[in-house]
Amino acid sequence: MLNLEWKPSKNLTMLADYYEFTMANAYIENGMENQIAYFDMFFRSIPDNGGFAIMAGVEQLIDYLKNLKFDDEDIAYFESKKIFSKKFLDYLRNFKFECDVWAIPEGTPIFPYEPIVIVRGPVVQAQIIETMVLLTINHQSLIATKANRIVRAANGRTVMEFGSRRAHGYEGAILGARAAYIGGCVGTANTIVDRDFDIPALGTMAHSWVQMFPSELEAFRAYARTYPDNCVLLVDTYDVLKQGLPNAIKVFDEEIVPRGYRPKGIRIDSGDLAYLSKECRRILDEAGYPDCKIIASSSLDEYVIRELLIQGAQIDSFGVGERLITAKSQPVFGGVYKLAAIEKDGEIIPKIKISENVDKITNPGFKQVYRFFDKTTNKAIADVITLHDEEIDESRPYEIFHPIYTWKRKTLENFYVRKLLVKIFDKGQCVYESPNIHEIRNYCMEQLDLLWDEVKRFEKPHKYIVDLSQRLWEIKDKLLKEHKSQ
Repeated sequence: MLNLEWKPSKNLTMLADYYEFTMANAYIENGMENQIAYFDMFFRSIPDNGGFAIMAGVEQLIDYLKNLKFDDEDIAYFESKKIFSKKFLDYLRNFKFECDVWAIPEGTPIFPYEPIVIVRGPVVQAQIIETMVLLTINHQSLIATKANRIVRAANGRTVMEFGSRRAHGYEGAILGARAAYIGGCVGTANTIVDRDFDIPALGTMAHSWVQMFPSELEAFRAYARTYPDNCVLLVDTYDVLKQGLPNAIKVFDEEIVPRGYRPKGIRIDSGDLAYLSKECRRILDEAGYPDCKIIASSSLDEYVIRELLIQGAQIDSFGVGERLITAKSQPVFGGVYKLAAIEKDGEIIPKIKISENVDKITNPGFKQVYRFFDKTTNKAIADVITLHDEEIDESRPYEIFHPIYTWKRKTLENFYVRKLLVKIFDKGQCVYESPNIHEIRNYCMEQLDLLWDEVKRFEKPHKYIVDLSQRLWEIKDKLLKEHKSQ
């Protein structure tokens, strides 16, 4: 029987690809278990051909890394496979996480090819966490990015996450709702997310409530009497304009207003939302309820919402479900985890992965990411990936250049910079305190305001500049030439 433990920290050490353990066993057999390695997590493309993505999932990554261990059941499993050495099994029995980890904070806009997580430590430890690092960051970053696209399409109208029943599993529903909140949703229909993450749970009734009563009017009356101070009525069970809305107004007149309250809203879950919302708005205003909100749901995403608003839809709030929680238009974030360097006798030795596909060539070395901001506008103008020990002098001009088309150069002046990667683990000990979810969401909104509107376009957004420092580019170029000559 599946044991669902939502609140306690869970040991997910065994959630790893099998090759991570076969490699670990081989590293140990070859006396390499203490070899220090550097791994980068990065992604290559932005979902939906957008202009940016949003970092999310760091808090859950921290929880995972804090709880790494192998119990007797895990050891027995590996022993049963008959391919793992006694030395490897003993290593697991005495396992202690000792890596350094850096990450870009949750809510930060992120871009392709820049490291968003860096892991430094004994190669066995750094390798076996690959799957969970990717799973944790990929999923929530994907949903946060999708949610923000939908929120921006709503153009100031609130968006609620309604997708639990269509999510890809239990954790997908829960952590997806968390990520959606970071991306800008005001709340979720998922009750457990309110309990465990303090994200507002929202919701009123389903069509079954209306169907349980002899008539729609009786159903509305019963609900209004139960919740007179928060009455939102679902008006599309039978006929929105001929039945649902007239019944709602009758109940507002007879059950809500006489008790000293005002109706909160109506919800439409089917039909032509543009037409129905405009008609409902007109009728509600004429009935004396201009303050009654109109909420819409029904297979919405950023494209549908944008079209509805272009057509003049009178919708105040959107409930978005399956197309948000599954990121239906592009359900894969595509983050990867690649070796970037090893360390011998205190010297960092850069490593590179080469491919005929230029996009799959990695950036070597132990790195940092700087974000440049214009002092006049405070807008972000470029990111530069540097070696970890590079410092950028804000008092002097800084030349950036395209890492492939190197003749494309630009000199930046009147700028300030901010390092994006922060240390979250030092020799296996967590040294970072995660902000609460509301602080992360607010930080995300603040950081998005620092991007130019051109970067935030839905169609053909301006490509944000992500370049390499001169020193890093030279190392990469040298490694490319060395391997080409072999």
